[in-house]
This record gives sequence, C-alpha cells and structure tokens, in this order.
Amino acid sequence: MGLVRRLASLRLTLALIVLLGVGVAFAYLREGARTWPLVVPLILLAINLMAAVMTNGVFRRQTALLVFHLALVVLLLLVAAGRLTYLNGYVGVTEDVPFEGELSESDRGPLHAGALSGVRFVNRGFHIDYAPGLQREATRNQVAWQGSDGRWHDELIGDQKPLVVSGYRFYTTFNKGFAPTFRWRDTHGYVVRGSVQLPPYPLKEYSQAAEWSPPGSTLSIWVLLDIDEIILDPAEHTSFRLPEHYKLVVRIGRERHEMHPGDSLQTADGTLEFEGLRNWMGYRVFYDWTLPWLLAACAVAVVSLAAHFWRKFTARPWDA
Repeated sequence: MGLVRRLASLRLTLALIVLLGVGVAFAYLREGARTWPLVVPLILLAINLMAAVMTNGVFRRQTALLVFHLALVVLLLLVAAGRLTYLNGYVGVTEDVPFEGELSESDRGPLHAGALSGVRFVNRGFHIDYAPGLQREATRNQVAWQGSDGRWHDELIGDQKPLVVSGYRFYTTFNKGFAPTFRWRDTHGYVVRGSVQLPPYPLKEYSQAAEWSPPGSTLSIWVLLDIDEIILDPAEHTSFRLPEHYKLVVRIGRERHEMHPGDSLQTADGTLEFEGLRNWMGYRVFYDWTLPWLLAACAVAVVSLAAHFWRKFTARPWDA
C-alpha cells in the first residue's frame, strides 16, 4: 500500500496537471505530435485518481462521491483511448462515383483500427443557396450508403448533419466544384471512366485547371474549364449549379484542343472521350468511438455529484 499511497499524492496530482497543460500546449504547436503528449499525462492522472480512491476511506463511506470519482477515472481513460484511436480526414467525392474507402488526407491515432476500407457511399448531388455577397447557406447533399447487410439506403446530410457509417462521420464542407468526366479506351480495347476534380468553386473561380493521367497510361493530360457565363452572381440570391455555356481546353504535350460533351481525341496511348461535367463535394471525415461513452460517463459524473451535494445540504436545515 506504500506505493499506492505515493501514487495518490496531491503533489503528484499537481505535477501531472502541469504536465497535461504542457502537453496541450505542445500538441497545439506541433501538428504531428497530438497524441502521446496528451495520452501519457491523462493515463497517469487516471492512475493517480484511482490510487486516491483506493486509499481514502471517505470515498468508501460516501457512495455518490465514490461513483463521481470513478466516473472521472473512466473519463480520463476514454479521452486517452480516443486520442489513440481517432481519425480526422478529408476526401472529395464526384457525383455518382462511389467512395471506396480511401481518403485524400488523414490524421489518425497510432492504434486506429477502424473499417474505413469497407465504407461505401455515393454522392447523389447537392443543393446550396447563396445570399447576396456570396454568403453560403445550408448544404443539402443527397447520398446513398451501403449497410453491413449489403442493402443501400438514402439519406440527406449537410454541414451539421453527418452521414454515419461504421462509426465514421462524413460532414459536407465549403469545398465543392466541377469534375470533367472522361471515357478512356486504351490500345487493347480496355474501357474505363474517370473524372478530374477541378479546384474548389467559387473559391478558385479563376484557376479551374488540373492534370490527369488515364489508368494504365503515362500520358499527362492538362484540362482547363473555360466558363462563359456567371454561375454565382454576388449581387443576387442564387444557387450553385453546373455551367451551361463552357468549353474544356485540353493540352496533351504541345497539342491544344477544345472539347464539348461527346467529343473525343485520339492519342498514341488510346482514345479520350469527354462525357460532360459533374459536381464534386468535399467531405470532412471524423471517427471517435468513445463519444457515446464519454456522454454516458459525463452524465454519471453529473448525477452522482448532484446526489452527493443534495445529501450533504439536506443533512441539516438550510435555515439553521
């Protein structure tokens, strides 16, 4: 018990709180070190608090106070577990092109072992209204997602209402834009469809260009969307939509071509056919399995602490 009493020391508690504060500051300043500087002091604080519960007889005599401190221990351990297993990421998904479990960028805990590779959903299109001054209003994105039973389900999501599949939360973002879609036929007759997600619109309205290489080809294709109309008028109430008057400028090496839907180009590696434009939506992806348990632990902590003080204050008349 001597070791347990030393672990329950209030001086150790103070030192660990300072260590946690240093860890929070370090994690804030160093983007690549946001796990262990927080996890280590959280686990040590949980051990310190558990040792205090074991060695202090007050907790054994007051059940509500005991439950409150045990809930705090659980909270500390859950926060630490969340930092070890979390995921934050981003992905852009073209309309009617299935998401197949891969993110464009991600930041995850060292013990993350979710089933993202098995998540399947389809962006069915979205509607966004803009107030004068290009003030973006609510995003309404229709999606279809595949459940664990293999059946497909429809759902309407947005910036605040995520799509939740296998614990992963997909939120719409302000990033969205246009995606030229192509049909590529190589010299062996193999046909594949592909799309090029152009930079976000209207954020990068005047730089709607990107490069693309067809599957199985080393050919570098540069495309530029030249829009000949006003899509979002800053002086009016308007909605995001696909352009009706445009041309697609395509450069392959030194050759320059202008394409419209249905046009095709013959290259040394195969045939490129421009099928048309689609929308794409950028999604913020978040995973933390501890969230419902954190809510439950917080509720237990609040109720037990309220019960403790209620019993304490009702032990004697308040007007005494």
